[in-house]
Amino acid sequence: MYRGSIVALITPMDAGGAIDDASLRRLVDLHVAEGTAAIVAVGTTGESATLDEAEHCGVIARVVSLAAGRIPVIAGTGANSTREAIELTRCAHEVGADAALLVTPYYNKPTQEGLYLHHRAVAEAVDIPQILYNVPGRTACDMLPETVIRLAEVDNIVGVKEATGDLERVRQIREGCGADFALYSGDDATACDFMLLGGDGVISVTANLAPRLMHEMCDAALAGDRERAHAVNQRLDPLHRDLFLQSNPIPVKWGAAELGLCQRGIRLPLTWLSDQYHARVRAAMAQAGLL
Repeated sequence: MYRGSIVALITPMDAGGAIDDASLRRLVDLHVAEGTAAIVAVGTTGESATLDEAEHCGVIARVVSLAAGRIPVIAGTGANSTREAIELTRCAHEVGADAALLVTPYYNKPTQEGLYLHHRAVAEAVDIPQILYNVPGRTACDMLPETVIRLAEVDNIVGVKEATGDLERVRQIREGCGADFALYSGDDATACDFMLLGGDGVISVTANLAPRLMHEMCDAALAGDRERAHAVNQRLDPLHRDLFLQSNPIPVKWGAAELGLCQRGIRLPLTWLSDQYHARVRAAMAQAGLL
């Protein structure tokens, strides 16, 4: 699979909430130029929860078209309905996505057996490489390492995005799943150490604003160059922290608009970044050399 900095791409919108195709093109070209390893299209950072199914599939298809084989595209296709997740994953396969990323079902809080059966059902229904995504802080559902290890035995489940920030899980999942199972951090703040402990990369919010620096940090960490990786990551630490001052993707979309990468657009129930946080996010961007 893919190694390094993978961007959890924002879905750019205009002030009315419509998809902004010109900015989408700009963002895809930026990540190709700056060394990003792959793009996640319409993941949770891409506001998948507020795009309808036609829009969801349409944005994935558009990113695949814009990427034009220059960079792999991983489609966000998770849902809290197994049937819906299958339909979205099937759509991603049909439009040419290279892989799918499936967040654990949110709100309905399935058991570990329910998680296993859910992901196995999607994998058996659609022949595309699939990456599990565990982010209990947003889903109220924690997919435990032992469940990941069971699912790794399913042929086309090829990796996991682990966003708990618990670095002990790198060892547990690696030992249980083997070297060929891809381990991605879903927590920018601990991603550097995650890779130094044996992870394969990060699916990153910060990479939306600082793709080159995230690429450099990941390259150093994957090479085992601890000193260089930490030095680059120190410049990024304020972004890792302050891009979560309000619910993701509120701060990162504000930052992207400040950099001229997209318009000032987001969908309700999310709102634009509160004025009180502008200075902090701007200062974090400045420390990373973006302003």
